[in-house]
Amino acid sequence: MIVRGTVTFSVTNPLTITEAGQGGAGRGRGRGRRTGSHHRPHALTLCSRSQAHTLTGSPADHQETRRNPVTTSERSPRASRDRDAGRGEPRVPTRTQGRGIPEATVARLPIYLRALTTLADDGAVTVSSEELAAAAGVNSAKLRKDLSHLGSYGTRGVGYDVDYLVYQVSRELGLTQDWPVVIVGLGHLGHALANYGGFASRGFSIRALVDADHDLVGRRVAGREVRPLGELESLVRGRRIAIGVIATPASVAQEICDRLVAAGVSSILNFAPVVLAVPDDVEVRKVDLSIELQILAFHEQQKASGARLGSSVLAGPDPAADLPRVVRS
Repeated sequence: MIVRGTVTFSVTNPLTITEAGQGGAGRGRGRGRRTGSHHRPHALTLCSRSQAHTLTGSPADHQETRRNPVTTSERSPRASRDRDAGRGEPRVPTRTQGRGIPEATVARLPIYLRALTTLADDGAVTVSSEELAAAAGVNSAKLRKDLSHLGSYGTRGVGYDVDYLVYQVSRELGLTQDWPVVIVGLGHLGHALANYGGFASRGFSIRALVDADHDLVGRRVAGREVRPLGELESLVRGRRIAIGVIATPASVAQEICDRLVAAGVSSILNFAPVVLAVPDDVEVRKVDLSIELQILAFHEQQKASGARLGSSVLAGPDPAADLPRVVRS
């Protein structure tokens, strides 16, 4: 057993994307508008090989995934429409065996997907790299480099096809299939997670709720019955659970983790304030809200210190500070 952090959700099919005319293509253009609506996969969030204390994920830029990509010729609905409309062959990306996507890029893909989904909801059909980078809060060079790991869809003078890029990023993140989830620990946090409607719309199906509290067992939360902790292993195997969510106190989190792993779960989202020890092939993502608040408190303190320093500089030296002190006996 070793202590390590890993990726909660990641797909093993990296592609490569480049936008033609990098650096100048699409600069200053407005977005195209769609006249109809199209089905799009939704965004997802968790991706990192780190148990770093963060909500969105900030793995070290130098880390690389160690997954083996596969070859596929899967085509998107947009690609089919392009072909049927007489615009040539659909753009089917080529996958290279053995090439991985950098961890830092994986962590940013959900951010791009969220921005793309918002653009699509606003009616955008195409988007330039500069526009997408601004919406995602990164510079355009980094965005183009990240998308170069997914395939080549950018068109000079046009930019990226929003629907098609949504599809490709979603597929890369594993959002084109459902992921069965078990939540262990139905306290206030567990209740909130179980009642969150955004999981289902993003491909995560809550299949089981488990707690050790006899007062909670048998109750229904978000339409599901809370099952006793003793049934954890049978629930995992019987309902083919892929992801385990730990929302227990820190004192029992490692035990729950061990039982999930022994039952066959290889991806864990940990809300308990403790670093879990897991085998090499188990992916763990840690979320610690108190750590996030402490980091915010640090930045607030830094800003307050800077403001005080700036005020003292503007006020200048205190004239009384150079006067001789009078000592009275």
